[in-house]
Amino acid sequence: MVTITLWGRANSANVQKVAWLLAELELPYEHIPLGGSYGGNDTAEYLALNPNGKVPALQDGSLALWESHAIVRYLSATYASGLLWPVDPAERAIADQWTDWTATTYQPAWIGVFWRLVRTPPEQQDPKGIREAIAETVRLQRMLDERLSHAPYLAGDQMTYADIVAGVSLFRWFTMPVDRPSLPAFEAWYERLRARSAFQAAVALSYEDLWGRLAF
Repeated sequence: MVTITLWGRANSANVQKVAWLLAELELPYEHIPLGGSYGGNDTAEYLALNPNGKVPALQDGSLALWESHAIVRYLSATYASGLLWPVDPAERAIADQWTDWTATTYQPAWIGVFWRLVRTPPEQQDPKGIREAIAETVRLQRMLDERLSHAPYLAGDQMTYADIVAGVSLFRWFTMPVDRPSLPAFEAWYERLRARSAFQAAVALSYEDLWGRLAF
């Protein structure tokens, strides 16, 4: 019996975090496209579920959640304890460290590149702003590269939810027309993640309809 429902458009990076995790866990769920070209995120029904009015939102039985990282943590703790969710508090703290860093620092940087280079129409683009956004993203990816030179995944030897929330950036980063410096450990991490069928199903999706669209 399907008890999980996920709201959000499939080409949203934040929705993809949740969809990727659900695919990893092989959990059946109902997907309701919403937001972007689908609209619907300003309806009274959706705002009652998610007063923030953004995507994703998830319902599992009687529990309704919003904010992608909260959803990812919940699903990992509930359905993947000891796997994607480290049981040891110290190990889990490392996963949380990279998960929170992604939310506060890394995602704003790489999304800044995506918005300036992909979502902004060419005639409105700011080349200086694009260069600065790329430079900041690369600076942070050097931090990832350093970490990943010591362990195959962000929290250590085992993949965790931290790799999902940070790794959702990789398909877009490696397919956008940007100059990318050689970061061997970072690139090897990408290869490990994109070899996973769940990554291919949830993350390696075309974003063609987002090119040059600042709004829907």
